[in-house]
Amino acid sequence: MAPFERIADITGAIRSGRASAVEVCRTFLDRIHQHDAGLHAFLTVTADAALARAADLDRRRAEWNGMALLGVPVALKDNICTQGVATTAGSKLLEGYKPPYQATVVERLLAAGAVLVGKTNCDEFAMGSSTENSAFGLTRNPWALDRTPGGSSGGSAAAVAARMVPAALGSDTGGSIRQPAALCGVVGVKPTYGRVSRYGLIAFASSLDQIGTFAATVPDAALALKAIAGHDPRDATSSPDDVPDYLESLTGNIRALRIGVPRALLTAGADPEVMGAFERALARLAHEGATIADVALPHGGLAVAVYYLIATAEASSNLSRFDGVRYGYRTPHADSLGTMYDRTRDEGFGAEVKRRIMLGTYVLSAGYYEAYYRKAQQVRTLIRRDYDAAFETVDVIAMPTSPTPAFPLGERVGDPLKMYLADVFTIGANLAGLPAVSVPCGLTAGRLPVGLQFTARAMDDATALRAADACERISAFELPPSNAY
Repeated sequence: MAPFERIADITGAIRSGRASAVEVCRTFLDRIHQHDAGLHAFLTVTADAALARAADLDRRRAEWNGMALLGVPVALKDNICTQGVATTAGSKLLEGYKPPYQATVVERLLAAGAVLVGKTNCDEFAMGSSTENSAFGLTRNPWALDRTPGGSSGGSAAAVAARMVPAALGSDTGGSIRQPAALCGVVGVKPTYGRVSRYGLIAFASSLDQIGTFAATVPDAALALKAIAGHDPRDATSSPDDVPDYLESLTGNIRALRIGVPRALLTAGADPEVMGAFERALARLAHEGATIADVALPHGGLAVAVYYLIATAEASSNLSRFDGVRYGYRTPHADSLGTMYDRTRDEGFGAEVKRRIMLGTYVLSAGYYEAYYRKAQQVRTLIRRDYDAAFETVDVIAMPTSPTPAFPLGERVGDPLKMYLADVFTIGANLAGLPAVSVPCGLTAGRLPVGLQFTARAMDDATALRAADACERISAFELPPSNAY
């Protein structure tokens, strides 16, 4: 990679004096200025604040020890609260909203020396698989401008793929980090539920949401994860377990690593080119010493249905706070409080968010709760037990991240069910609360990236990263040249 591509290159150049944090920041701001007009990965670029932050870091040399992300430009998905910076979650309801506080992950990035350069586009309230549901326009895939970058964290994935930032944060409720990472040819990490604080994340589905990282390489994604992970007393679901040094697990040695493949689940409409790249990657891993074995996830085929009952129920509850009273959009056309509530939500929410709120309200309503929501939670337990049983014989479970490569923009907007099936291989990890990493493993004949996903035991994020790193080392995968976009 060219200078200023890898995190270690950036921090090394700054520490040695070969570059200043301001010079690095200007390099990436120039890239954003040059490329983002055609991609629309960013909703907000905080150029002045970023340069001021970089200059401050250059003056504080005595404080550089321990700053693992010293001077590294980072972008944030726009559903992560950033003090004094517009945070919209891709929704008209929050247009212009500037939080009065920082999310925990933002505090930790700043403590690690990162430079925040902007907020990235996303599906409204993280509900979508293509970043076409944003109230502020769609994002394009750097590999092919007529294709989706995936979603809901498509802006973060596209920003990393286009080299506009070396790392970015996203949120993953049912695949919203891993699926866009796969479609954009970058690395995406969904940590174990509770590994990273959700404080300051605008909630979609609280039992499923998790903040994670994007980067061009596994070591960079692991470095960023290390910086944001750890216990947070402000998040009741945050794990008290110590955070390991994830880089130590990236040895490249996968001899004796047992990789399970749920082949019965992979018949769910996976594209032949995706499956071809997946099988070739498995063969390369086997050649490096890994053991490949079949495993069963008997209830995996029910994951999409379970997810869209639980996630919508939680969304219905979480999004009830957006009523036009305390913050965000309020309709100018109301003559009573009830009318103001109704019109604010009708005018402020987009079609997909309304669809999910109505579905969630329905499944929680009297007479339907037992038949739908409670039953979905019971099946969720069975899905988690399936993973537990599989991990008795293997260390990680491998699947394609997405059943297809990046699909054309507009192709699935009118077919919600087809759109939902984009997450068929990623949802299980969220329902079970497990760590999963998507890593590029090849290209289709049309030069669209294919991702391979490794899922590991709870709190064993290091093993998922170890497997992804080994896959990366043998894939010889590179991002497209900048003239492609």
